[in-house]
Amino acid sequence: MSRPLQPVPRWAIYASWILSIIGLGLAAYLTWEHYNAKVFNGCPENSVFNCQVVTTSAQSTFLGIPVAVLGLANFIVFAIINSPWAWRVRHYWLHVARLVLVVGGMAFVLWLLYAELMIINKFCLYCTGVHLVTFAMFVVLVSVVPTQLGWVAPRDSAAQ
Repeated sequence: MSRPLQPVPRWAIYASWILSIIGLGLAAYLTWEHYNAKVFNGCPENSVFNCQVVTTSAQSTFLGIPVAVLGLANFIVFAIINSPWAWRVRHYWLHVARLVLVVGGMAFVLWLLYAELMIINKFCLYCTGVHLVTFAMFVVLVSVVPTQLGWVAPRDSAAQ
């Protein structure tokens, strides 16, 4: 017997949507820079940071697709499925999609962090922004989606 879906906290709805919009903006900028810039604007070049080196490295593509484009596609989907209107849709598979997408995004971010730290030996400020947004969205969605899927009881009903 499955539990009825619990109301989603407002903070989670708006936090996930705002994070999606911020991630979309960062990913759009990284995609624009990938295709249009000869020199990466607004990113320092020093012993730690160099966006140009990171975004043109061999690790900046996955299966021939620029990582920036993958991030842009990811955040377009997130902006749609994390909108307040989509949260009103109480469909099981939409919650599964949120969880799968954020776990997959977080796994990809961990790979990219490894690549920046161990292979490229440089960091990109804008990429780091995307990584932080993805991590924050992971925390938000993992804290509410399992209750929507009926995998765990909501905290407030555990005391009943």
